Amino acid sequence: MPKILIADSGFTKTDWRIIDETGEINQARTAGINPYYQSEDEMQKVIQNLYFQLPDKVDEIYYYGTGCSSGTNRQKIADILQHFYPGATIDVNHDLLAAARSLCGDQPGIACIIGTGTNSCLYDGQRITKNVPSLGWAVADEGGGTYLGKVLVTDYYRKDMPKHLRELFKSTFELTKDGFLTKMYQEPMPGRFLASFAKFIGANISDPYMHQLVRTGFETFIDKNIKKYEGHETLPIHFTGSVAFHFSTILRNVAADKGLYVKHISEHPIAGLTLFHQ
Repeated sequence: MPKILIADSGFTKTDWRIIDETGEINQARTAGINPYYQSEDEMQKVIQNLYFQLPDKVDEIYYYGTGCSSGTNRQKIADILQHFYPGATIDVNHDLLAAARSLCGDQPGIACIIGTGTNSCLYDGQRITKNVPSLGWAVADEGGGTYLGKVLVTDYYRKDMPKHLRELFKSTFELTKDGFLTKMYQEPMPGRFLASFAKFIGANISDPYMHQLVRTGFETFIDKNIKKYEGHETLPIHFTGSVAFHFSTILRNVAADKGLYVKHISEHPIAGLTLFHQ
């Protein structure tokens, strides 16, 4: 059996697994990689961090990551991996294929990502046959961490958030409007910054305002994405990602209200991917 390195890379973090010749599994975690927002030098530092943790020689690398729908981006990542793991056969794919393989295995279904960002696809058991374009956090990503953070902060500054939550938000973050605008428009990774507010939402999810904020995000995701796929009424629908996982009860209730069947919800695709490649 060849020694295999598997990566599942999102906006905020990357999960890595090595399966050795005996089937033993080692793991590591690094910062996320997104070639649309990071320079090659920044991405190389992430892979270097991985190499410090897992310096083993590997035979095959299966990398799945956000921002890898572009052939140019896939090649950038393949070149960096090849530098640290020379001689390895490298296969770089979009994180959507990771979700489909992890959640559906070899069965047809609809695979969805709701984490920092969102995406979805129709999967026939072997390949992705249709994808409603995600378009990223600045335009869409309904229901994801950046989307929820954007709505939350907008409601805070425009005073559409209940007073008791506005006071709690203010004391928690001490974030002035000028400070917020600086982070959004002058500092790197504004999408990751917006998504960081998802923890505040989760900590207060029992409040009706927060519950409805998340519910509306999931309703919009389903209407704008899942309902575009032929067979969505009968196919199993799967989700992966931190937001889907931590708010899974709300997600299942929203889907049930819309007459949809939700099967698996996982926090990370890496466990399913490891089984798939084993």
